[in-house]
Amino acid sequence: MIIMDVDGTLTDGTVLLLPDGEEVKAYNVLDGMGMLLAHLAGIKTGIITGKNSKPLAKRAKNLKVLELYQGILDKKKVLFEILKKHNLQLDEVAYIGDDLGDLDVIKEVGFAGAVANAHAIIKEHSHYHCRLEGGKGAVREFIEFILTVQDKWGIIQDNITNIKGNPEMEQKIIGQ
Repeated sequence: MIIMDVDGTLTDGTVLLLPDGEEVKAYNVLDGMGMLLAHLAGIKTGIITGKNSKPLAKRAKNLKVLELYQGILDKKKVLFEILKKHNLQLDEVAYIGDDLGDLDVIKEVGFAGAVANAHAIIKEHSHYHCRLEGGKGAVREFIEFILTVQDKWGIIQDNITNIKGNPEMEQKIIGQ
C-alpha cells in the first residue's frame, strides 16, 4: 500500500481563500495518474492528512483511494489502524510526505519518500528523495519508482489492454 500526505505533498501547499472564507487547493493530474497506475498494478492507496476538506474527499473517491483519513494529528496511530484493517506489515507500506507531521509515519514504514521541497528532517529519514516538488508530480514520481523496482509495468500494460473496450471496467478503474 502507498499512503500519502496532502498539503505540500499532493498539493504545493498553496491555499487560496475565497471571499466567503472557503479554501481552494489545486491537485496535479500527474499524481492522480500515478495513483491510477498503482491501482492497475494491484497496489492500494491511502491518504492521511491533518486538515479536513470536502473537495479532497471527492477527489479521493474519484481516484479510488481506498483509505482516506482527514483531520488527523496522530498519523502514526492511523497508520497502525490501516495495517490492522488490511493485514499489512510495516515493510509492505510506502509513505510520502513533506513536513514534520509526517515524521512519525516516515520512521515506521518500509519505504519512505520525501518531496523535493520537504523539510530537511523528512529528507534525512526518507529512503527516496523526489526530484519533483509537492503538487508538481512528486507523488507520481514516487509511485513510478516503486512500480519500476517491483517490475510492475508488464502487469499495468496487461490490465490496460484488458480494460480497453470494456466500458464497465473502464468506469470501475477510472471512475467519473
